[in-house]
Amino acid sequence: MAKTVAIGIQSFDKIREGNYFYVDKTAFIREWWESGDDVTLINRPRRFGKTMNMSMLEAFFSVDYADRGDLFEGLSIWDDEKYRALQGTYPVIFLSFANVKEKDFKTTRKKICQLLTKLYTDHEFLLDSDVLYEADRNYFKRVSEEMDDSDASLALHQLADYLYRYYGKKVIILLDEYDTPMQESYVNGYWDELVSFTRSLFNSTFKTNPYLERSIMTGITRVSKESIFSDLNNLKVVTTTSDEYATAFGFTEQEVFAALDEYGYSDRKAEVKQWYDGFIFGEQKDIYNPWSILNFLDTGKVATYWANTSSNSLVGKLIREGDECVKETFETLLKGEVVRCPIDEQIVYDQLDDDEEAIWSLLLTSGYLKVLSYEEKVAGKRQLYDLSFTNDEVRDMFYDIVRGWFGRTKKSYNGFVKALLAGNRKEMNAYMNDVALKTFSYFDTGKNLSRQEPERFYHGFVLGLVVELQDQYVVTSNHESGFGRYDVMLEPKDTGEEDAFILEFKVHDPDDEETLEDTVAAAHHQIEEKQYEAALIAKGIPAEHIRKYGFAFEGKKVLIG
Repeated sequence: MAKTVAIGIQSFDKIREGNYFYVDKTAFIREWWESGDDVTLINRPRRFGKTMNMSMLEAFFSVDYADRGDLFEGLSIWDDEKYRALQGTYPVIFLSFANVKEKDFKTTRKKICQLLTKLYTDHEFLLDSDVLYEADRNYFKRVSEEMDDSDASLALHQLADYLYRYYGKKVIILLDEYDTPMQESYVNGYWDELVSFTRSLFNSTFKTNPYLERSIMTGITRVSKESIFSDLNNLKVVTTTSDEYATAFGFTEQEVFAALDEYGYSDRKAEVKQWYDGFIFGEQKDIYNPWSILNFLDTGKVATYWANTSSNSLVGKLIREGDECVKETFETLLKGEVVRCPIDEQIVYDQLDDDEEAIWSLLLTSGYLKVLSYEEKVAGKRQLYDLSFTNDEVRDMFYDIVRGWFGRTKKSYNGFVKALLAGNRKEMNAYMNDVALKTFSYFDTGKNLSRQEPERFYHGFVLGLVVELQDQYVVTSNHESGFGRYDVMLEPKDTGEEDAFILEFKVHDPDDEETLEDTVAAAHHQIEEKQYEAALIAKGIPAEHIRKYGFAFEGKKVLIG
């Protein structure tokens, strides 16, 4: 009988004690230990077993789990006598920043200090020992959620010192989801304050710490070394393009197919592969998202199981507020096509607003994009990568994100789409003006409105069309050279009785046009001059079934003709 699939458990000992479904990842212990690396930073997408693996390391090495070899019986690591002797022999400090998702620096700092205070509370037995001096006891008692920056930055360093004295062995430090507060600080505008605080904490913990045996940090992104690891020259970074630990996080296809056989889903392998395969770590292809696989095994239903977490909020913000090039590239991805971009896996958060290329690097690091191929590196030339959405689940998730952007105007937006398909120009104008009025501020960058801001709204609007009409139409878009132009073509998938649409967007230019009506006329002139309908006619769509609309924009006013 197949084991119970327990959803949401991130504790290794709880999984093993409950005899729940578990894919053996203990080879990770051996690979990491034999690497000999001092401080290791591993980047993997969310829900890829990072916390479970960190919990596994704690259960394997920590003195708190001495004589708990039963947790590892039947797993690959337990076949090696050398590693059986290592189990339960090191002091381990384990903490996670996964739940540090606050809106301001003050609350974030307080929450990190609470986590540090909890560690000291868990080790209060040290106060009853003879290894602490009076100054140590005074420091121990100063550790609190209100402690000053100096005491906070030394908290992990000092605790490692105390444990080293008590056990006579250097300490293993495990920090899970180190970058969660980093992402929140960028989204909510307190990046500089958090960087200053965490840089001091990380340097004293991982760089100037003679009591450290080894350490692992996990996270989604590789935050730039200059930001928080400026003095850490002992850091081994493992990104999604690295070959190290390629099968330690996520499920391999062999592991997934074995589970499908065990749970009676052998006939659904192709469907599961299309939805959840596609992740690539180093040279290892066909890695599956474990969170989605576990949920599928539990329910037998194909669905989007990745929740809308902080990493989704971050990429959503960057795409929503990005310029027309960003939105054009995103439209291409939504249509299932391939884009070519340079990639830098080192994320510089304080440059994200000004560097559109960093968006695609973040999407790749977060697991939303996969590398299909890349150019060979040539000196002096940027390396380009061919990228696509990882799988159907990811694409479906982004459709939901785009729908969410229009949630506040859902009634008006849906009304506009219906009026467009029905050819009701009066209602199109009414609905479009309402959508523009309510949505404009959501798609700007928070700066004073300029002539360029309307284009950001238009691109957001087109993204909505891509999502809402994808089942009925092939939506193509072409940003022409010159200011304020953006063309949209809707080609019906059923070329029987359905009409095709050509939409031409133009920003009102008072130097060339007196009224919005003149701008609409200019849009129609461009449609005819550029012969946009020729591509549709060539595909067999009669001219009488091609509808042409000019959209004139001036601030938040819209006129459709």
